[in-house]
Amino acid sequence: MWRQRTLQFTRPNLIELMNSRGIIISNVIFKNSPFWNIHPVYCSNVVIHYVTILAPADSPNTDGIDPDSSSHVCIEDSYISTGDDLVAIKSGWDEYGISYGRPSHGITVRRVTGSSPFAGIAIGSETSGGVEDVLVEHISLYNMGVGIHLKTNIGRGGVIRNITISNVYIENARKGIKISGDVGDHPDEYYNPNALPVVKDVVIKNVWGQRVEQPGLIRGLKNAPFRGICLSNIHLGGAGGPRDLPWQCSHVSGGAVQVSPWPCSELTSGQKIGSCSSSF
Repeated sequence: MWRQRTLQFTRPNLIELMNSRGIIISNVIFKNSPFWNIHPVYCSNVVIHYVTILAPADSPNTDGIDPDSSSHVCIEDSYISTGDDLVAIKSGWDEYGISYGRPSHGITVRRVTGSSPFAGIAIGSETSGGVEDVLVEHISLYNMGVGIHLKTNIGRGGVIRNITISNVYIENARKGIKISGDVGDHPDEYYNPNALPVVKDVVIKNVWGQRVEQPGLIRGLKNAPFRGICLSNIHLGGAGGPRDLPWQCSHVSGGAVQVSPWPCSELTSGQKIGSCSSSF
């Protein structure tokens, strides 16, 4: 019905938990959700582990696990194969998220394996309450659109900071790493175009992969450049075809060491590498 545009209502999440604490979701298989699979919103002290989430690769908006304006969340030891982001950390949408002002923080994601035509590990694009203090580690991704995707947009506001992502394997992907300030639409026309997001203090390290068409794309905002983007020990081999592209960057500062293919000049000058020295 949705594909024929005859559905008269919005599609629901498979599980949505609101204003709850002390949640454990474990040893469950979720299959063929009409929308996001697991959506804890305004929650704290959440553990999601040993779950399997399955949806067809062409099923729209079937995100795996989306912690939203939630704190102290642990997602681990799970397999996710869906038609959208496997894990996406969110915190509110444009003026509504800014007004409510509840960030997502203290999020840990580890030992997750999966595949998707979209992102493996994502932050955003709804980040208006802010996202901070995130640790992602030991992730294995296959047949991906984007391996690691931090995304926001003009009108979002919010601060994305203190993000650490490490020990990620990516095989067969369009892009390895993407950090972008021009992703996602708006709920209505009332968003504030002067509400610019802040992205800073992001560490991505120990990432390797093969058959990755473009190793990285980092596109900050002219009036809100991304700062402190620190990359180290990243090796993403190309697919060996005409679609292979080099790193592309704009409106970003930070540093990069032991990264191949060689990353953008914006991240490789000596002065900028020094700004990341404590992260390497």
